[in-house]
Order: sequence, then C-alpha cells, then structure tokens
Amino acid sequence: MHELSIVETLIDQVEREVAASGEKGTVTRLELVIGRLSGVSCDSIRFALEMLAPGTVLEHARVDIAEPKAVCCCRRCGARCEIDELVSRCPECQGSDVYIEGGRDLVLQSIELDDT
Repeated sequence: MHELSIVETLIDQVEREVAASGEKGTVTRLELVIGRLSGVSCDSIRFALEMLAPGTVLEHARVDIAEPKAVCCCRRCGARCEIDELVSRCPECQGSDVYIEGGRDLVLQSIELDDT
C-alpha cells in the first residue's frame, strides 16, 4: 500500500510547513485534493492516517479530502465529459481522439492551526 509512504511524506511536509511559517499551535485541519485518476485510494489514506498520525503533528487534525473528477475532452465532437476512470474513447461519440484534463491531483491544499 503506497498510501503509507504518501502519509509519511505528508506528515513530514506538514511539519516543515508549520515550522517554516513560524506559527505555534496545534494542527486542527488539513485539506487534501486527491484526484480520482491519481491512483491513490482516499480510504487507504484515511486508514494510513489513523495508523501514523498518533504522536505526530497530525494527531488531532481533521482531514478533509476533495476528490475532483477528470474531464474527457474530445477533439472530434467537442464533448467535455466528467469521468471517474480512465477512458480511451469519447463517452459521447466513441471517437478515439480524446485527451484527459485534471483528476490526477495529489495536493496538500491547506493547513489550519489552533493557536490558543
């Protein structure tokens, strides 16, 4: 499960970002963006956080995950269709001249601290 190493890296990144900000306090919330075509399981990320967060800066943090869909764009008919999985043909005209926009994100969007 590569999500374990992703969460280890996430914890390190949050620790670095908080230290670099100069702010003191407890991390209370993270916002992540994990696209549906990223190959990363949000459920596995949550599970890995349950395992790895205790004793770290994320121990008490709520983690919100946005899961944007990708868009299949067809050069043949001009259709733009949201998709949940990789496709090689246009869902509208079945043409093969398509490209995919978005849906592959893996981003730490924001960190919230409680400075009280």
